[in-house]
Amino acid sequence: MNLYPLGKALVSSVLYPLYRVKVIGKENFPEKGGVLLCTNHIDNLDPPVVGMTCPRPVHFMAKQELFDAPILKSVLPRVNAFPVKRGMSDRQALRNALSILKSGNVVGLFPEGTRSRDGKLQKGLAGAGFFALKGEAYVVPCAIIGPYKPFKRLKVVYGKPIDMTEYRAARTSAEDVTAVIMDEIGKLIEANK
Repeated sequence: MNLYPLGKALVSSVLYPLYRVKVIGKENFPEKGGVLLCTNHIDNLDPPVVGMTCPRPVHFMAKQELFDAPILKSVLPRVNAFPVKRGMSDRQALRNALSILKSGNVVGLFPEGTRSRDGKLQKGLAGAGFFALKGEAYVVPCAIIGPYKPFKRLKVVYGKPIDMTEYRAARTSAEDVTAVIMDEIGKLIEANK
């Protein structure tokens, strides 16, 4: 049984009022087709915040360790999370993500790989570019602009989809495509501070 709608409703009822969440650019999000949603990572609450503000259900990669916890291992798959082994090339996680994208669904990714300690945008990992090039999907940049402080405004900004056609045709490297994505996220942060 999929718990995503229930989880989204519960999380929304708590986090929207607690952080006075404002969503900008929802109209930029494609209504159908595969979407690689790339966002900065400033807090452990980023996945639920993105999940509750995104107009479509999001599938997130989550570190394998979370799936080893007794309760989480049964809940996480029901809220569209799938495991990834960190620190190595996890071919199964790569296949899962590409399959989700190619079947017309949304994969949420934090290209920085881990939370930013100081809130500043870090360099993205090549995995984002890999999925952007191979996923046959729209790439939507997203910025979470904090901080996460109760009753202070938290913004989630969705940018316009990045067209990957020219990058695929030019056989642009995954690293360079990741840099393009990170640049777009940076622009969203700057424009909405």
